[in-house]
Amino acid sequence: MDISVYQITWFVLWGVLWAVYFMLDGFVLGSGFMSGFLAKNDTEKRVLINAVGPVWDGNEVWLITAGGATFAAFPTTYALMFSNLYSALILLLFALIVRGVSFEFRGKIDSSAWKKSWDTAIIISSFLPALLFGVAFGNIFKGIPMRNDFAAINFSYDGSLIGLLNPYGLLTGVLFVLLFAVHGSLYAAIKTTSDLSKRGADMANKLWLPLLVVAVAFLAYTYPSTKLYDNYLKVPVLLIVPLIAVISLLLVKVFIAKESFHKAFLFSCLTILFVVFTGVTGLFPNLIPSSIDPASNLTIFNSSSSLLTLKIMTVVAGIFVPTVICYKIWVYRLFRARVTNEDVLGDPEAY
Repeated sequence: MDISVYQITWFVLWGVLWAVYFMLDGFVLGSGFMSGFLAKNDTEKRVLINAVGPVWDGNEVWLITAGGATFAAFPTTYALMFSNLYSALILLLFALIVRGVSFEFRGKIDSSAWKKSWDTAIIISSFLPALLFGVAFGNIFKGIPMRNDFAAINFSYDGSLIGLLNPYGLLTGVLFVLLFAVHGSLYAAIKTTSDLSKRGADMANKLWLPLLVVAVAFLAYTYPSTKLYDNYLKVPVLLIVPLIAVISLLLVKVFIAKESFHKAFLFSCLTILFVVFTGVTGLFPNLIPSSIDPASNLTIFNSSSSLLTLKIMTVVAGIFVPTVICYKIWVYRLFRARVTNEDVLGDPEAY
């Protein structure tokens, strides 16, 4: 097959890996920074942590895989992304590290001050990645101020960390925060019991309207701020992608109203998946567009690995991605039961 087939295949896989990561880690991040509103005492905080305890680190595999796929399939994009956006990515990495450490260290000392400090760390280290991921993808959709002379191997970046906090980037960040907040609240509703479950459902219901407003603002502001709609205008059938995202978001509200929270959570998953697919579809064939000069765009064609590398990666992915998916299904099925107060109080190994 021609190399372009493999380049397109890996662009699709790249988008799927990011979408699945946001869908899976989204409810962990959401329940983390919403824990200050949902949990009213130490036991309920432990219940929330133990609800994500068996799966949160496994969800991170998708982030590592998405980064690894970028490195292996599109090394030029990886190199320039991690050099140009170094400060933002380091901040994101530190937040993710602190979150994992907070889960493990919170219960090591029986002190209210100790636990309160780690509870605060969980909230902040869950909120920051949600916001930063949104800001990062908003700026990718908008375009990064960079100049690339591929022939001379000369690359320059004219932006800064503060420059990433532009209105469109921040709007996308707020969209991600609200998506994950609703997602995490629904996860609390289906994985916990009694008052904590009810508060999760009520919070998801309250946050749905602000999410809808921000989502509409995002779609409207995307038109003058980016070129994401170009592909949809050229190939109108692609509009089914954002349409599924919109329908899924509306069905979240429908099933919350019916108190069918498992179905609401399912459609929250679909909403996140297709919001990401909407952005990725609009980007094609770009990976990181330049806001200065279209000739400097990093695309799947000018930043990909060799044909042999892409072929080997395709074979490996064909074997191991289905394996990981089957494993994740097994894990979620194994830990599908709700977490109760008695579970955490009666288990010395619980968080």
